[in-house]
Amino acid sequence: MSRLPKIARVFPRRTAATPDDALAFTSAPPKELQNVNEIHISVAFSYDIPKAEKLAEAWMRTGLPVRMGGPAFNQPGGDFVPGLYLRHGYVITSRGCPRRCWFCSVPAREGGKLRELPVRDGWNVLDDNLLACSESHIKEVFAMLERQPKRPVFTGGLEAALLRPWHVELLRGVRVARMYFAYDTDDDYEPLVCAGRLLREGGITKASHRAACYVLIGYPGDTMDAADTRLRAAWDAGFVPYAMLYRNKAGEVDTDWRRFQRIWVRPEIVLSRLKAS
Repeated sequence: MSRLPKIARVFPRRTAATPDDALAFTSAPPKELQNVNEIHISVAFSYDIPKAEKLAEAWMRTGLPVRMGGPAFNQPGGDFVPGLYLRHGYVITSRGCPRRCWFCSVPAREGGKLRELPVRDGWNVLDDNLLACSESHIKEVFAMLERQPKRPVFTGGLEAALLRPWHVELLRGVRVARMYFAYDTDDDYEPLVCAGRLLREGGITKASHRAACYVLIGYPGDTMDAADTRLRAAWDAGFVPYAMLYRNKAGEVDTDWRRFQRIWVRPEIVLSRLKAS
C-alpha cells in the first residue's frame, strides 16, 4: 500500500468508495488532529456543495490550509493517487470521454478529451470510458488487473458500441467479477444487444450474471411503463439491469420514482422478478 501525503480528506457523505484510513473524515474535525499539513474537502456531486461549505468552515478553525474541489466543481481530474480520494482497490486509469451525452458532466469537466493516466494498482475500475482508450493502454490495464488480489469489477462502465472480441478475451482472461454497460438512450439498445452476443460468443454467459447494465430512469419525459420496458429489454439483451435514477442539479428525486428504483436496484430482487416473469 502506497504512503499517502499528510492530508486530511473530508467528504460530505460516506459511500462504498470513501477512503477508510485515519485521515478520511465525513464530519467536523476531531479534538486532536496530528501529523496533518493541510485539509482537502472533496466533493463529487454538486448537490453536496452546501454541506461541503459548512464542513470547510468547521475545518478552517483548525488553522490549517483548507482546499475544496472535486468533480462537483467541474474541475478536470489530475493523475490518480490510490487511496487519496477513493478507497484502496478503486482505480482510475483514464479521464474523460469522447461522447456528448446530454445528462453527463464528464465531457464539460474534462474539456471533451480523453486522457490516459499512468496505470496504478486496483481492481475496481472507475474510468469514464476505458474502451475508448488506445489498445496499448487497455492491455496495460488488464496486465495490472491480472496481478490483483481480487477479481476485477468495471463499475465505471464499458461502452457497448466499442466492445470488440479481443476485449472479451481480456475480460475472460482476468475472470471479471462484474462489468457494467449502459442503456441511457434509445440509440444504446442495438449496441447493447451486439455486446451481449459478443460476450456469450466469448464464453461469458448470461447465466453467470457477470454482465450488468445501468439503465437511466426518471429523467424528464420518462414514464414508469417505459422504464420497466427498458429494464426488461436489457435483461433480454443478456444483462442484469440496474435502475439509475436521474437527479436534477439540486440532487432532487421524485418519491414515486425512488420507490420504483428500489425494486430494480438490488440484485436478488431484480433476478427474482425477471425469472418469475
